[in-house]
Amino acid sequence: MIHRFVLHNDAIIPSDEAVLRPGQVGLFSGWGVFSTLRIYRGIPFAFERHWERLARDAALLHVEMPPSRDELRSKLIELVVRNGCPEAKMRVNVMRSQGGLFEGPGSGRASDVVAFTADLNSDPGSVELALQPHGRDSKSKFAGTKTLSWAHNLTLFESAQRAGFADALLLNERGEVSECTSANVFVVTDGVTLTPPLASGSLPGVTRAVMLEELAEPVEERVLYPDDLYAADEVFITSSTRELMPVTRIGDRSLKSTDWPVMHCLRLCLREYIDNYLKAVQ
Repeated sequence: MIHRFVLHNDAIIPSDEAVLRPGQVGLFSGWGVFSTLRIYRGIPFAFERHWERLARDAALLHVEMPPSRDELRSKLIELVVRNGCPEAKMRVNVMRSQGGLFEGPGSGRASDVVAFTADLNSDPGSVELALQPHGRDSKSKFAGTKTLSWAHNLTLFESAQRAGFADALLLNERGEVSECTSANVFVVTDGVTLTPPLASGSLPGVTRAVMLEELAEPVEERVLYPDDLYAADEVFITSSTRELMPVTRIGDRSLKSTDWPVMHCLRLCLREYIDNYLKAVQ
């Protein structure tokens, strides 16, 4: 459940207060972008990276971003304080308020910002993944965008959970591993840590980017297929809210029994980076 207060444009209001209107195109057509952030010690981690991805996706989808990154960050921190949630997850949505085939009165703005926080999910320790062919279209102009039109991902996620899995491993039209519905995928083979390239249809996750660009332990991009994951020494997924999470099974295939030593090393490196980031911005 989301917490008591939400951010609506410049105001922090109770979450049960109606703020959106019928005909508001971003709400009813999913015309907008979003990002999910992790809150550590009251600070939105890697907010600059989340902003950059939001801005890139917003430009592609003709969604007007808020005018000031720093002002939005300040309002998000104020929201965290009002909700009393220094350790939490946050979703920031930027949605169109004008345009479309059934345009309504809207809010008077080109787009609206709605942000809210929620408790972190409990740590399951490890996850099992369903296998979903044709889950990503890597050739689409919108591949890798984090759009409000998220129903396909939610449906695949729900189907996986109904089958007893934590999430679904999505393949693209060429049978390559792309990602999960809300996480990137990594493998360790012969001591080398690999993740699919964005050309496989993957979302450019913030945790993924930090691991590729900032950590001392090297990580490489490589096209991967399910057989590569079955044969890997370690398989794990990453996201802003889960950090690094080991995978023990994909579909009907159990993966190698392992203590995930490379993943644990990368997790320590990531947490050191997070700690240094928080010290720098506080």
